[in-house]
Amino acid sequence: MEIERYENGVPSWVDLGAADLSGAREFYGGLFGWNTPEGPAEAGGYSVCDIDGKTVAGLGPNMAPGAPPHWTTYVNVDSADDTIAKVEANGGRVFMPPMDVMEAGRMAIFADPEGAAIGLWQPGEHPGARLVNEPGTYCWSELMTDDLDGAKSFYRAVFGWESETQGSEGPAAAYTEWKVGGRSIGGMMAKPPTMPAGTPSFWGVYFAVADTDATIVKAQGLGASVLMGATDIEPGRFAVLADRDGAMFSVLALKPELHG
Repeated sequence: MEIERYENGVPSWVDLGAADLSGAREFYGGLFGWNTPEGPAEAGGYSVCDIDGKTVAGLGPNMAPGAPPHWTTYVNVDSADDTIAKVEANGGRVFMPPMDVMEAGRMAIFADPEGAAIGLWQPGEHPGARLVNEPGTYCWSELMTDDLDGAKSFYRAVFGWESETQGSEGPAAAYTEWKVGGRSIGGMMAKPPTMPAGTPSFWGVYFAVADTDATIVKAQGLGASVLMGATDIEPGRFAVLADRDGAMFSVLALKPELHG
């Protein structure tokens, strides 16, 4: 699916804070078929990656001191400054206040009250991902948290997100879809009991693939680790991987009717 612009409150971009930027270009270019040009020195070599000239994701140096390599989701907003004011008014923590990224746009990064970090993107010349929901592109972001009700209140106040929860036999069995204008734009679930104790809440990133099992084999050949093997879920078949520097991401082979 090609997208020209995003509505306020809709995730529009994902990028990697990498420990080894040249290695990340090699890994994700090999795995997803991305073109990964080295960016300008003034941007730390940040790569705006593309498929056939259509932007899909970013690869940059890890700018969070002490944090492991990680993928970040950015939500499109009309005003980063106004949104950050809502974050602060509702108990969030600002990691990076709104700042201009040359002519590309204006960004900020914050954490919700449970510590899950997410970014804001107020577009300038860069509107976000131009290609989504197709093999090798971003398709979903998902919050894993200990406080489902608190998250619903917080993100409703900050982004105006609606929420629809399915499953009622305890928090572990429930899945919430975030919605904007009635359209699903992300998900949320309780952290499973199998997750190590003390794991902070976090936002995970999913990439669409044509074949989850084949992608696992390819990723392992490029040095990835498998954190959760191929598993069937309602939208399709997914797996959780870590790149060779440990950055976690998921891959999902969408059912044909859910492709963009």
